[in-house]
Amino acid sequence: MTEELAAKRLKISPPLIGTHKSGKCPLANAHEWSHSITQKLTELNSGHFHADEALAVFLLRLLPAYSPSALLRTRDTSLLSTCHTVVDVGGEYNPSTNRYDHHQRTFNTTFPNHTTKLSSAGLVYMHFGKPIISQQTSLPEASSEVSLIYEKLYTEFVEALDAHDNGISAYDPKDTASLKKRFNDSGVTIGSMVNDLNSDFDEGLPKSPKSVPTPHTPDEVQHQEDARFLEASQLMGTTFLRKLSYYHKAWLPARSIVQKAYSLRHQHDPSGQIIVFDNGGVPWKDHIYLLESTSPEAKKVLYVLYPEGLHEGAKWRVQCVSVTKDSFESRRPLKEEWRGVRDEELASKVGIKGCVFVHASGFIGGNQTKEGALQMARLSMAR
Repeated sequence: MTEELAAKRLKISPPLIGTHKSGKCPLANAHEWSHSITQKLTELNSGHFHADEALAVFLLRLLPAYSPSALLRTRDTSLLSTCHTVVDVGGEYNPSTNRYDHHQRTFNTTFPNHTTKLSSAGLVYMHFGKPIISQQTSLPEASSEVSLIYEKLYTEFVEALDAHDNGISAYDPKDTASLKKRFNDSGVTIGSMVNDLNSDFDEGLPKSPKSVPTPHTPDEVQHQEDARFLEASQLMGTTFLRKLSYYHKAWLPARSIVQKAYSLRHQHDPSGQIIVFDNGGVPWKDHIYLLESTSPEAKKVLYVLYPEGLHEGAKWRVQCVSVTKDSFESRRPLKEEWRGVRDEELASKVGIKGCVFVHASGFIGGNQTKEGALQMARLSMAR
């Protein structure tokens, strides 16, 4: 078995209690060992770890069947056959026997209606995502709401981890061959933050007497590496749960609110290109693009209006809709001569009372009243 196939093992085995060379499971804390029922062993390889297996471990341990599991990281392939579940190693994908590897040549499994080959994160999520979502939200697993969140979480979070682990670019290289990045953003990705938690290349080597003490024995090095893996798993898991909470508590309820506002848009302007929300804070972007995709013949929405708060007399915002969900370019920005101007000077240029500001890029502006914000949108749209 190659080093690649031996890497990143996650295994869960019945009554077996995992041990390390020291005789203790390095990742099992005192709370875990206090359980009298440790029915499964969660095991992962030692060595360099990535974001996908860090998330896979966290997801499995959210489930009651896996939560009391001890975690053992090793490269000993002889333990594979004794394990209940094997993830990311073993050269086999067979859900009926709980084998979830994606490194074999024959593997080409993707998430439903997607084309990105799965990693350990995607495999675990594909098979266990719905029960995890149901458990975390108290929604019935078979409900349409769980299905929507399941698809959304994969599309917006897990799929990027799958692509990164499998070396798949977000763009066709032929389409980006002539492009030059304006700045480097590789250090602010989730994957890079997990990578930062891996060992330094010289960890375990002797240091000068004045340097900070470092581990020298293999067990000491492994113990520190395991602790960092748990930190990485917590980072990935916390991010996952925050996104799940957002989609459940904000994005999903907003769906019906945006749908209603979209259906009423012609009441605010005959063009149907201005949408008004009575409450601010509605996450509207995803839903507007989806609604527009179902009515391709309709004019695109250009502006969205909403109050800054729920209190009486709250100021109103007029925000431009971007060309695409992830674009910084507005479909029609607010007028160029308004940009970067505020208050009375802005009101004079616009010819409308109560103007507060327009951002320097023209993507958003404000007025003291709903009527003023609506007039700002109409004037910008008419040019």
